[in-house]
Amino acid sequence: MSDTAGAAPINTGNSYGSFNYRTYVLVTLTIVYTFNFIDRILISVVSVPIINEFGLSQFQFGLLSGIGFALFYTLLGIPIANLSEKYSRVRIIGICVILWSLATVLCGFTVGFITLLLARMLVGVGEAGCTPPANSLISDYYTPLARPTALGIYAMGVTAGGVLAQLFGGFILEIFTWREAFIYVGAPGIVVGIIVLATIKEPPRGYSDPPGTEKPEKAGFGEAMSEILSKPTFWVMTTGATLAAFAGYALVTLQPQHVVFTHGYTPGQTAIMFMAPVGLAGTFGAFLGGYLTQRASVRSQTAATWVPGVAFLFCAPIYGASFFVGSPTVMLVGLMIAGLLQYFYLGAQYNIAQAVVSLRVRATSIAILLFVVNLIGYGAGPPALGLIADHMTNQFIANNDLVGAITAKCSLTDPNLSAELVEACRDARGYGVKWACAAATSLFAFAGLFFLLSGRTFVRDLYINQTSQKQEEALA
Repeated sequence: MSDTAGAAPINTGNSYGSFNYRTYVLVTLTIVYTFNFIDRILISVVSVPIINEFGLSQFQFGLLSGIGFALFYTLLGIPIANLSEKYSRVRIIGICVILWSLATVLCGFTVGFITLLLARMLVGVGEAGCTPPANSLISDYYTPLARPTALGIYAMGVTAGGVLAQLFGGFILEIFTWREAFIYVGAPGIVVGIIVLATIKEPPRGYSDPPGTEKPEKAGFGEAMSEILSKPTFWVMTTGATLAAFAGYALVTLQPQHVVFTHGYTPGQTAIMFMAPVGLAGTFGAFLGGYLTQRASVRSQTAATWVPGVAFLFCAPIYGASFFVGSPTVMLVGLMIAGLLQYFYLGAQYNIAQAVVSLRVRATSIAILLFVVNLIGYGAGPPALGLIADHMTNQFIANNDLVGAITAKCSLTDPNLSAELVEACRDARGYGVKWACAAATSLFAFAGLFFLLSGRTFVRDLYINQTSQKQEEALA
């Protein structure tokens, strides 16, 4: 598994491979990332049936969709990224795709909260080996000028995965059960993993960087951390990205429930009619954010920080207002506009994380970013906002004299509840979810402020700038 190709000390300043092959590799890696998020997000699509069958609170479901996945995903991300600095990134990605796809299939055979939680943990183990080595590969296939767009296209896998999870999961729920959804959606990923192993080439590390770019020996983890810790831009941006993930992943879980509980649609209808269009808008937003950043970078070196920062500031109020309108159509339009703006940052976070460090620690830089973002944002976001939803649900129950009749864990399919109490359960859970969604959207404004703040040190921290300055000093 030794990375012999990656050891070649060459900086050509050119993209690696032909245009057609580069495009194939980028599309394939984007598909991998799409499956990564399909398998990750599917649980939110089938949230209401799972909650009803297992009688879960919002906090318990938040554990399934949050820390249950994120714990091993984040803990293993850094060591796997460190391995990808030394060994074949292609093999690491291919093997991990097969592993997480098998784990997704296993989710369909679980019999309760604990077994589903364990299966979700195994999905996280596999998905830990995707993004850091994939970002490193893309950086060797594309020149620095082309990377924002390439990484923006790759980042589309986040929202594209969400769209396809909603569509596939929604259609399956209209015909089958949530268990079949996991089985039918997870299985194709095994084929994708095999395709990655058979068709993608491992490029020389640093191949597309400008000639003369410093090429030190591979850094150990301690050296990599020392370099990353010296970059304030990285940490300020990571704080913004973490806040965005904290809110975003909670909303992925809660938005479908808001539509079901408040507007009365079925889970399948919600996925197809509402969440899929919102996800599609977000997919376009991920691409548009990368494109606008690249265009703005011609005149502004800090575009990678202020383009997503401004987008977040507009996103927050539009998102929040969408949960309080009575019309489902107006709600959908608001969610789509906000979703488009929300995902401007996806490519930018990876671009900034790699731009401020040397090429020898790029994958580790991405892994550290994802460790913080996913452990705090993904891991804590859904259960924390789930607690808020449970609290507000209990408040609704108390204010409407329903204590003793229903609880925050009430199920819409509970045969012991009368029709009146089922409707009360729907109203109570809808009230709690609505206010949890509103609390989440306010965090986007703070995320925007941190991205804007990261622009204050971005130019100073740029690795290429530092390298060029050292070369000029040496010539002088």
